[in-house]
Amino acid sequence: MNESPAQVLETLTSERHSCRAFLPQPVDRATLESVLRMAQRAASWCNSQAWQVSVLSGAATERLREKLVAAARAGEGGATDFPFPHDYQGVYLERRRDCGFRLYGAVGVERGDRGGYAQQTLENFRLFGAPHVAILTSDAGLGVYGAVDVGGYVQLVLLAMQAHGIAAIPQAALAHHGALIKRELGIGPDRLMVCGISFGYEDTAHPANGFRTPRAPLAQAVQFVDA
Repeated sequence: MNESPAQVLETLTSERHSCRAFLPQPVDRATLESVLRMAQRAASWCNSQAWQVSVLSGAATERLREKLVAAARAGEGGATDFPFPHDYQGVYLERRRDCGFRLYGAVGVERGDRGGYAQQTLENFRLFGAPHVAILTSDAGLGVYGAVDVGGYVQLVLLAMQAHGIAAIPQAALAHHGALIKRELGIGPDRLMVCGISFGYEDTAHPANGFRTPRAPLAQAVQFVDA
């Protein structure tokens, strides 16, 4: 029996996860273009379509990977084009910690192992070994709402990738090196970096891909107002 559209979407959203270890096999251009054509249908404020995407493959990925790792090891990076959260409190802190502990537990990093934490953090800038990375920017003049539109586009990219059997992880951490990335890619000051997406085919045998994060029940996120 064929699945209904709702069932297909349920499958995609339930099976999608942030992949943190990839096989070296690249994704072919035709598949990438199919994904990105789907993502172009993302909703945006006044249909402004604020997103611009630089998709890196092959030598371009390796060159950026090397520069990001070197900058991270040197303690470089810093200010982001959009401000990061200044504090995590309450349930947001609990969820953040839970995600970190699940990851560290999966890869064998004991609590309190600062060296292990640092090494795993460095994987962000190794792009988790992915053969591709997409860099997403918004028009500076559109401000925060341009970034909101890019966020919606990111979600559609992730679902389209899942539908094509491609694993991915959105990475805000790369924005700490936004100046380096934009310089490397020739992206002008009129564009603000939102995030990156590292992607490829999942290394299912890697322990970093052996855990999943839970989601809060509707009652914690949704209020129904009927009168």
